[in-house]
Amino acid sequence: MSIHLLEGTLQIDIFYECEDQDLEDNICVSVIEDCPEDEKLLCAEKTHIYLTPDEARELGEALLTAAAHSFMANGN
Repeated sequence: MSIHLLEGTLQIDIFYECEDQDLEDNICVSVIEDCPEDEKLLCAEKTHIYLTPDEARELGEALLTAAAHSFMANGN
């Protein structure tokens, strides 16, 4: 699954890494930046963060909670 943020300059790919099925942290969050150097958020153009299923679930729940709070605050 790819998510594009910041007017398409930041791409986040989230996927299960089949090759790492024997490892506990086999869910990959890949962050790719495609913007001018002076606008970069990260030091590298591409960064991988590997999460365990529990960490991935926590991240997902935190995003859903923040989105729910935002919707409620804005009367949606």
